[in-house]
Amino acid sequence: MSENQKPRLLSGDTSTGRLHLGHWVGSVENRVHMQDEYDCYFLIANIQAMTTRMDRPAEVHQNVMEVMLDYLAAGIDPKRSTIFIQSEIAAIAELTVFFSLLVPYPRLMRNPTIKDEIRDKGLGDNYSVGFLLYPISQAADILTFRSNVVPVGEDQIPHLELTREVARRFNQVYCHVDPHAADEKHLELGGLFPITETKLGRTRKLVGIGAPGPEGNLLKMSKSLNNAIFLSDDPDTIKKKVMGMYTDPNRLKATDKGKVENNPLWIFHETFNPDKAWVQEAEERYRAGTIGDVECKKKLIDVLVSIVEPMRQRRIQYEKDIHQVKSLLKEGTEKANETANQTLILAKEAMRQRYF
Repeated sequence: MSENQKPRLLSGDTSTGRLHLGHWVGSVENRVHMQDEYDCYFLIANIQAMTTRMDRPAEVHQNVMEVMLDYLAAGIDPKRSTIFIQSEIAAIAELTVFFSLLVPYPRLMRNPTIKDEIRDKGLGDNYSVGFLLYPISQAADILTFRSNVVPVGEDQIPHLELTREVARRFNQVYCHVDPHAADEKHLELGGLFPITETKLGRTRKLVGIGAPGPEGNLLKMSKSLNNAIFLSDDPDTIKKKVMGMYTDPNRLKATDKGKVENNPLWIFHETFNPDKAWVQEAEERYRAGTIGDVECKKKLIDVLVSIVEPMRQRRIQYEKDIHQVKSLLKEGTEKANETANQTLILAKEAMRQRYF
């Protein structure tokens, strides 16, 4: 099968800092493993980073390179995949404007991710129009490349549903696809955009290493919450973070019976430890009070270091030649622009808005 016959995949990350284990199990791991069977496009979303960091452009600029380095270190291969910068693809911005005409304002405000972001970042009423537009911009990211599948974490599902709605609406209004047509029939019936499918990571949402929030729920791993283990952390840093990890607060000594449920220590073992028999036995002993936190944490340190350290070492090698890294990013962006411009032409023709 030739490259052009492969189904198209698009995914990406907002350039807000280095990637962590939540990114890995939520999406990046899937992307690495899907590179041979899909025509992969991976976007570094610097415009979306600007929606809450418009006054910190230098930080966003640096974080583009941090994400690029993490991609390469994690195993995303520029020879098999296309990595590009969002703001360098003019077609995305133009399609964002057109797609915004298809989305009613009340529908946008029903997006739970928007509400969560406003709450978690304490924005109140102090957010920009650009911030509200970012789910539509994300739909444009995906549809500009006419992606068949998007590997994402659980928190991105509402955005993907909006993307699917935009694709259906465009195909119906401008390509005359029957509103009752099944999603998988849209292209066959003359639609321009596939109705993108979602592929979730093996962990729907990885919790952080810290204590629960004010409402008693474990918080998602996040750089801003200072509860993350990064793909670039060295072994000593991982050890320090794991040894300080929140566990069962009522367990004061190793002989106390412990609670496994909603305990980050065991969530991490269940997610990352390949020795499932050990995990099952240790959880039973933890509940019975016959194994200590320290022993379980030391085991987890070994597991996490075995995952992260190869990535960190690859990152160090790429950091030695940033010029080459920038060249790879430039090449990917040039290729992405070719694909995006083709879509834009087809979209404007469908909308009868191509004049020359």
